[in-house]
Amino acid sequence: MTMISMSTTVARGRTRRRERRERGALVLQVVALVAVLLLSVLLAIGLGPATVAPVDTARHLWAALTGGTIAADDVTEYQIIWQVRTPRVLLAVVVGAGLSVVGVAVQALVRNALADPFVLGVSSGASVGAVSVTVLGAFASLGVHALTFGAFVGALAASALVYLASFSRAGLTPLRLVLTGVALAYGFQAVMSVLVYLAPDGEATHAVLFWTLGGLGAASWGSLPVVAAVVAVGMAVLHRCARPLDVLALGDETAASLGVDTAAVRGWLFVVTSLMTGAMVAVSGAIGFVGLVMPHLVRILVGASHARVLVLAPLVGAVFMVWADLVARTLAAPRELPLGVVTALVGVPVFLALMRRRGYLFGVR
Repeated sequence: MTMISMSTTVARGRTRRRERRERGALVLQVVALVAVLLLSVLLAIGLGPATVAPVDTARHLWAALTGGTIAADDVTEYQIIWQVRTPRVLLAVVVGAGLSVVGVAVQALVRNALADPFVLGVSSGASVGAVSVTVLGAFASLGVHALTFGAFVGALAASALVYLASFSRAGLTPLRLVLTGVALAYGFQAVMSVLVYLAPDGEATHAVLFWTLGGLGAASWGSLPVVAAVVAVGMAVLHRCARPLDVLALGDETAASLGVDTAAVRGWLFVVTSLMTGAMVAVSGAIGFVGLVMPHLVRILVGASHARVLVLAPLVGAVFMVWADLVARTLAAPRELPLGVVTALVGVPVFLALMRRRGYLFGVR
């Protein structure tokens, strides 16, 4: 008994030391990524067709935050920094962080390494809502917010349809969720195609196409707080679900043996991820590959534990989205590239490289 007790004590000591090392490494990674994100935000706000030095960018931001005075010669530069670029860059941070976190949750929810925030048909439903506003003039009384509201309503309607169609006595199973989401996505895309085909002018068609490819050109201080609040609350909820996500990734039988109600957990996760995705798609369109690739990159860094992945994934996604948006608005200036095109051009080769990485399978080495 004494030898067994000593062995147990040694094993516990080693476990504690390993956990302390992992926590220390995680803290250092978070600090490093936060610093990189802050620097990226400062540089992205200053860069563009009218470049502003980082020192002047910081000075304008400080004046805006503290209510300081601006010289008459700097008013135009100040307006570009504070009214145009800052909300756009901050929206890139929010959307990048949100898509990455939702991607982590959805991949565990449906137990599929190829899943992303749009696999459940939410983006296709949002596209139908946006097209309805552009082509049919729906919600015209809301003015400039009509497109965002229409897209959000379409996303929620799509989520409700997917939930009702995939729910069974066994609850929400991964296979039914994926198959239902994919099938309804095709249906929504068909409806959108008909609406675009019947559009009375080409300008509406061009606007719809650009929106479906994603972009942050409509960012404003009016739309930023709502989506930021939804994403922040959703991230907090998902972080509290880190252990159930770990268990779900192991399979329903294992989860049941560990006392996890998979049906209830999947139901809550579906609602939270759908609301987050709908809010983001409503203001940015469908931006692909962020929610697919970022979770895998983070798992390579810290392993498959969702407690660690959900901490780093939003920071990595935010940094990536800030620079992707900067490329989208400067590479072909004064014209702007769809943001979804830029993320795809980066995401495709990165994902193919991950697929060829030896020993990597959904975060397991």
